[in-house]
Amino acid sequence: MGHDHHAHHHHDHAGHSHDHDHDHDHGHGHGHVHAPANFGKAFALGISLNTALVVAEAIYGYIGNSTALLADAGHNLSDVLGLVIAWGASIAARRAPSGRFTYGFRASTILAALANAVFLLVATGAIGWEAILRLRAPEPVAGVTVMVVAGIGILINGFTALLFARGRSDDINIEGAYLHMAADAAVSLGVVISAALIIWTGWLWLDPVTSLVICATILWSTTSLLRGSVDMSMAAVPKGTDLAAIRAFLLARPGVSGIHDLHVWPISTTETALTCHLVMPAGTDDAFLMQTAQLLKTSFRIGHTTLQVETHPDNGCALAPDDVV
Repeated sequence: MGHDHHAHHHHDHAGHSHDHDHDHDHGHGHGHVHAPANFGKAFALGISLNTALVVAEAIYGYIGNSTALLADAGHNLSDVLGLVIAWGASIAARRAPSGRFTYGFRASTILAALANAVFLLVATGAIGWEAILRLRAPEPVAGVTVMVVAGIGILINGFTALLFARGRSDDINIEGAYLHMAADAAVSLGVVISAALIIWTGWLWLDPVTSLVICATILWSTTSLLRGSVDMSMAAVPKGTDLAAIRAFLLARPGVSGIHDLHVWPISTTETALTCHLVMPAGTDDAFLMQTAQLLKTSFRIGHTTLQVETHPDNGCALAPDDVV
C-alpha cells in the first residue's frame, strides 16, 4: 500500500530535530489516528441509511416475491456489517490499552471480520437455496416495486461510497468501506435491469438467476474477507506490506551489519507492528532508533516498531537462524 500515500510526510526526514515529538505518543493510535476521527459521521450516516435500505429490500423483496431483491438485501447487509466493523476498528484503535489487553482492543476488528465472513456464507447459502428452488418453479414478480426499491439502493450506495471517497488512500479500512459501497451500487443496478427485463419479456427465471449471480458475488468477496481475516488471526504480514523491501531498508540503515528475527504482524485491520534485531557492531543511539521508526511509519505504514540492537554479531546467531521463530 504505502508507496505514495505519505508523500506529504517526506519533508520530515531532512531535519529530524522535530521528529521526536510525534514519535513516542506511546500507542495512542500510531499512523492512522487522523482518519477515524472525521469518519464517525460518515459511518453513522452510512450505517443508518444502509440498514434502512436492507429492511426495505427485505420487506419489498418478500412482498414483491423477488429473490433478486432479497439477495440484494443480503449483499447490502454484508456491507452494513462491514461498515460496523470498520467503524468499530476506528473506535477500538483509539481506546487506550489497559490491564491484560496491552494492545487495547485493536484485534477485535480482526475477530469481527472473521465472524462477518462466516455469517455471510450462511446467509448466502440460504438465499441461493431459495433461488434454486425458484428456478424449478418460477413465480410472478412485482417488477415495478423491485425496480423502485433497487433504484433507491443505487442512490443510497452511491451516496455512501462518496462519503468515504476522500479517506480511502490513508486507511485500508476506509478503502474497504468505499469499495463495498461502490460494488453495492452496481449490484442494485443489476437488480433494476433484471426487473425491467422481466416486465418487458415476462421471463420470470431472470429473477432467481440474478439472485444467484449476486450470491456468487457475495461468495467471491466473502472468501477474500475470510482468507484475509484468517491470515490476520495467524499474524501473517499484512497485505500490501512488502517484507523484502523492509528487510532491505533495515539492512541499508547506516551502521547495520546484519538483521535477524524480523517479524511484521497486524495488530488490527488498520495497524501494523514490527520487531527486529539489528546487529550494529559500533552500537547506536536513540536518535537512530527514533528516525528508523519514523521512516518505517512514513514509508511502510508501520506504527509500532520495536528494534533490539546487538553490538556483538555472535549474540544474534546464538538466538536463532532466520527460519526459526
